[in-house]
Amino acid sequence: MNRLERRTDEAILAELGARLASARLSRDLTQAQLAHEAGVSKRTVERLETGHSAHLTSFVRILRTLDLLGGLELLLPPPQPGPIDLLRLAGGTPQRATGSIGSTDEPWTWADES
Repeated sequence: MNRLERRTDEAILAELGARLASARLSRDLTQAQLAHEAGVSKRTVERLETGHSAHLTSFVRILRTLDLLGGLELLLPPPQPGPIDLLRLAGGTPQRATGSIGSTDEPWTWADES
C-alpha cells in the first residue's frame, strides 16, 4: 500500500508542497526565481510549498520549470485499451452477446402476468 493512501487531503498537499520546496532548493532556486521562471507569482509558490491550494495551471508550470513534468505520467498514466479493444485490434470478434441486437420494443413482464 502506498504510504500516502491513508493520509488526509491536507497531509498529502503538505507532502507535495514539501517535495516541491525540496526540488526547488536542490536546484538552488529562490521562491522568487522559481516564480519568475514559471510565470506565476511568488505567493503562488509559497502557497503550493505550504500545502495550500492553487490553480492546477500554476502547479503544471512549476513542475515544468523544475523539470518534473514527466512525473505526471506516473501520477495519472494514459488509459490502456480494454479487453474488447485488444481483441478487436488483434482482428478478433467478441464471443459474448451484449443483448442489444434483436431486442424487442415490448416492455418486459413477469411470466405470471400474461
